[in-house]
Amino acid sequence: MTDPRQLDRPAEEADQPGVDLDRAVEAILFVADEPLSLVAIAGAVSRPVPDVRASIGRLVADYNGDLAGPERGFELREVGGGWRLYVRENLDDIVADFVLTRQPSKLSQAALETLAVIAYRQPITRSQVAQVRAVNVDSVVRTLVARGLIAEDGHDDVTGAIRYVTTQTLLVHLGLNSLDELPKISPLLDEGQDGFHE
Repeated sequence: MTDPRQLDRPAEEADQPGVDLDRAVEAILFVADEPLSLVAIAGAVSRPVPDVRASIGRLVADYNGDLAGPERGFELREVGGGWRLYVRENLDDIVADFVLTRQPSKLSQAALETLAVIAYRQPITRSQVAQVRAVNVDSVVRTLVARGLIAEDGHDDVTGAIRYVTTQTLLVHLGLNSLDELPKISPLLDEGQDGFHE
């Protein structure tokens, strides 16, 4: 009987030494903060796009419990022209409760700075925030999303990257009715900009 995990695998892959394609694709998806296109994944694992497409199909089936294993607590979804791992919808409440009840009470200086950039420049992508701050903001953005202070707001029309905006929760924490009440920071900037906008 044919092992379903071998379906659509290139014949040469079974004889190829090194890292298994499915595990390599899985590892890339595990660390990705944004949906990745098949081309991006193929480039990361140095394999042809058709091989990566077949690998994605096997991973989806595996996570959904279609390959004789259990259904996983996460799933692989195609969103915004790419693929990304997500918690299964029926487990959202459990995960949200875990994340929100185990967060430190104070935000780090890096988180506060990132939050300020997002508040004044929203909607904004992670890479745009990183350009303003001149540092990698991946983990900080994840923290702010987990705390419910920012949320995803569609995708950038050009790059497809996820855009972020602040949430009502942030306004509540700051005691504001709307973002219009945020203080102007132009006096603090040499250029006299209104907020961060040019």
